[in-house]
Amino acid sequence: MIIKNSFYIKTYGCQMNFSDTEIVINILKKNKYKYIKNINNSNIIIFNICTIRSKIDVKIKNIIKNIKYIKNRIICIIGCISFEMKNFFINNEKINIIISPDLYRKLPFLIKQFIYFKNKKIINFNFLKNETYDNIYKYKRINKISAYITITRGCDNMCTFCIVPFTKGREKSRNPKSILKECKYLYDNNYKEIILLGQNVDSYFWYGKKDYKKNYFLYKKNNIIKFYNLLEIIAKKFPKLRIRFITSNPQDFSIKIIKIIKKYKNICRYLHLPFQSGSNKILKLMNRKYTKKKYIKLIKNIKKEIPDCAISYDVIVGFPNETYKDHLKTINLIKKIKFHYGYTFIYSERLTTYAQKKYIDNVSLIEKNKRLNEIIFLQKKNSLYNMKKYINTFQRILIEGFSKKSKKYLYGRNSQNIIVIVKNIYKIGELIKVYIYGCTSTVLFALK
Repeated sequence: MIIKNSFYIKTYGCQMNFSDTEIVINILKKNKYKYIKNINNSNIIIFNICTIRSKIDVKIKNIIKNIKYIKNRIICIIGCISFEMKNFFINNEKINIIISPDLYRKLPFLIKQFIYFKNKKIINFNFLKNETYDNIYKYKRINKISAYITITRGCDNMCTFCIVPFTKGREKSRNPKSILKECKYLYDNNYKEIILLGQNVDSYFWYGKKDYKKNYFLYKKNNIIKFYNLLEIIAKKFPKLRIRFITSNPQDFSIKIIKIIKKYKNICRYLHLPFQSGSNKILKLMNRKYTKKKYIKLIKNIKKEIPDCAISYDVIVGFPNETYKDHLKTINLIKKIKFHYGYTFIYSERLTTYAQKKYIDNVSLIEKNKRLNEIIFLQKKNSLYNMKKYINTFQRILIEGFSKKSKKYLYGRNSQNIIVIVKNIYKIGELIKVYIYGCTSTVLFALK
């Protein structure tokens, strides 16, 4: 049975998309739409999609094809929509509303507009200069343990392979007052951990007002707040909240951020720092604003100041003009740093990007897969090497939920973002200290 004024939302992609889903749920619930978790009973179906990589396009297309057409149902597409997928959705008769990530506040109005104009498709890919969704945060994930807080939206870096500036818009930072209000709301509602989100969190920049500097800011340029300032304000004001942040860009990651992490124990000892390639030639082609040497220096500074910090990375294999010699430079960088874990992706062309327009995708798929597997094999060795260091140590972990394999066990994460498996004798949401007795390359095992 279809429930009137109900909506179902399915989310694909990164943490930013899951955070945006919470925003959409807030907006629709405030406008008296009922959120339900069964696609078969909802009259509004929303897909919050990510098409940053071409592999996901096929998956999304298949899902849309399998949806049965039902009269009086409204299907909405939101999220990161690539140029290829825009055309698919525009020409697909099942899709009714397609909007950019800056237009979620308008969704209730657009739904009514669609009904009023009797099924006339609504398409709007406009971006708004100042939309950061301040003060929309009352719906959060059910576990009431860890919550996302988006502090920046969009990106200005224009990496040649990336469509984010075209799908999310240009970078904008959120009002710090609003961020602190959300932190307080979460703390007051017994959340244990916050995760600050942005396509590039460390480029956060806010030109504040007088009332803000008077209350919170103690630096020379009293009305400017950068990421390290924001991080310190939150850490100091909410000492019992565990703080994580993702994703960082090496070019913007300053020694000041490192010092703040070192200073406050409630900031987790985990950094995700995508390097994308170990070859300076490829980094230049990608329009990344750092060199291999600068990246290594950054990692050395982090390890010097925060020896127990875990570091992960993103890397792209098979970028145009990447020779095997370039690939070996990436391999050597991974060997040298011995990252805790990494995320490796095969390069795929995305329409409208500089790389798609100017470069030839001249590395074969067979070769791309070969290079991918070499990195995965190496990273498994590095991960196991790092995991073994935790054996016979005590770790503080936040219990997040049941183990995927059995409800006899729970899982949590330590400060380094490593999953730890324990017996089901604790409460979800507890912060506990456990003794590590074993590991694989991906998880630690703890005694009760």
